[in-house]
Amino acid sequence: MIMEIIPAIDIIDGKCVRLTQGDYAQKKIYNEDPLEAAKSFEGAGLSRLHLVDLDGAKAGTVRNWKVLERIAGGTTLTIDFGGGIKTEKDLDIVFDSGAALATIGSMAVKQPDTMAEWISRRGADKFLLGADVKGEQIAVSGWLETTDQNVFDFIGAYVDKGIRQVFCTDVSKDGLLQGPSVALYAKIIDRFPDLWFIASGGVSGLKDLEDLKKIGCKGAIVGKAIYEGRVTLEDLRVFGAAR
Repeated sequence: MIMEIIPAIDIIDGKCVRLTQGDYAQKKIYNEDPLEAAKSFEGAGLSRLHLVDLDGAKAGTVRNWKVLERIAGGTTLTIDFGGGIKTEKDLDIVFDSGAALATIGSMAVKQPDTMAEWISRRGADKFLLGADVKGEQIAVSGWLETTDQNVFDFIGAYVDKGIRQVFCTDVSKDGLLQGPSVALYAKIIDRFPDLWFIASGGVSGLKDLEDLKKIGCKGAIVGKAIYEGRVTLEDLRVFGAAR
């Protein structure tokens, strides 16, 4: 079974950073040049990138599209881009700047009719659905607000609309390097076996990646573990070659 490793680059002020549990006050800069980081991932044999505009997420409109444009123009990586996508204009900017997929999370929770319209107009294959959870409940607004909607109903509603790629982040795990929510992800995969399911949050080393692969994850987003040296680029090269 193949599992794709998807490195994450989070952007604030044009720089590559990581937050802990989505807290902007717990910010650490890892690279002044996101393109340099992206090229290192490409050099390790990876083919995809999860790019997050944290400035855009905070502002409610896409901000770091120039970073997207540089990475798309300077690498062959398939990029999914999220953060601040609220309008058709935002979508146009994201796709025109080189993203293959638009990542939509809180918007899909709060404005399902608009999201359904976008899917109908642009095609479900242009979107990566983000499901942030606390326990099994969907969380929104930078993880500050937990809704009464459970993750299975949320994903199921969008699977019915044609969505095939979903990533799920357990916000209690994100950035802590304490391991991913394997049991929860296994339940989601069992419920939606045809879904291209991507795990996110908590990966601390190669064993976590092996565990996610065993339960049937099609992809795993890895951020802090790479930047903190818990998973090296050589590790990822070997892991990819062993698929």
